[in-house]
Amino acid sequence: MTVEPLIEEAAVEPKGASIDAMTAPTGEPKKVETRHKSPTQIALARLRKDRLAMVCLGIFIFFILIAVFAPLLAKLEGQDTTTLHQDLIDEYGFPTISFTSEHWFGIEPRLGRDLFARFVYGARPSLIVAITVTAITAVVGVCMGLLSGFLGGWIDRVISWVVDFVLSLPYLLFAIAAPAVILSIMGDNPTEADVSQVTRSRFLALILVLSFFGWASLARLIRGEVLSLREREFIAAAKVLGVPTRKVLFKELLPNLVAPIIIATSLALPTYIVAEAGLTFLGVGLVEPTPSWGLTISNATTYYRADPLYLWLPVLAISILVLALSLLGDSIRDAFDPRTRR
Repeated sequence: MTVEPLIEEAAVEPKGASIDAMTAPTGEPKKVETRHKSPTQIALARLRKDRLAMVCLGIFIFFILIAVFAPLLAKLEGQDTTTLHQDLIDEYGFPTISFTSEHWFGIEPRLGRDLFARFVYGARPSLIVAITVTAITAVVGVCMGLLSGFLGGWIDRVISWVVDFVLSLPYLLFAIAAPAVILSIMGDNPTEADVSQVTRSRFLALILVLSFFGWASLARLIRGEVLSLREREFIAAAKVLGVPTRKVLFKELLPNLVAPIIIATSLALPTYIVAEAGLTFLGVGLVEPTPSWGLTISNATTYYRADPLYLWLPVLAISILVLALSLLGDSIRDAFDPRTRR
């Protein structure tokens, strides 16, 4: 049974070609080669031709490489994220140096930590949280949407009620309370926990809270798509043939939902990067000594006049990364939508 409709593209003869050119020397019709492409392959081909999408993808890969090779980059500079260079700080806490061969981006006011090392390491928390949350919300949201849209009945009503309930909750309050709850579950007193325990609980709380509130919107989107797909002929044929529900969901319906899933996840990824940085900036995300762009922005607000680079480095990094991912998500949406032409 064909899951995705195949599109046949015939080879087109040049304009003005004679009828004799379409026939073999023996007089028999000449065989014309055809290529079969699925809608997903056509969308990917359109995406590869989009220069803006390729530039944005390159920017995203560049930041991924920075996060992956952060230890190597810091070692190449010869610095780390924890060493305090107090000899390079004046009596008022301001750096006495700017860019040097030893400190490529200078040093942090008050503490004297190397800014380049903290910048490259700071890419890790944002990308790890965003990618992990995107993966979790995609799996949970797709499964819930498939079950709700295909099975219907009381299952659909229960899942729809849960989705509405989750979307109505204030996630900021949950983000504030989650670290203390996680520490209590782990058996630690929130007021007596050490720095490493607090850091782990904050990191885990970010992933859990963003995942808990992120799957609902995707589940609602997938449910709407499934409601329209389940009335199609290939689904009706599968039911008549007695195909198990599990195979109908994951062999028949899921391949036809590739486009909305890819579009939704590509647009959600920059949202979670901003959410991680924003929660950390507000003091309910990651904490010291974890290098984080949001934490750096929070600390730099006091020194933005005396040391603008301290603030603008993480701000520009987040802005460029989020803008690139947003434009890439728009390009993916246009590539998978057959009604658009760029």
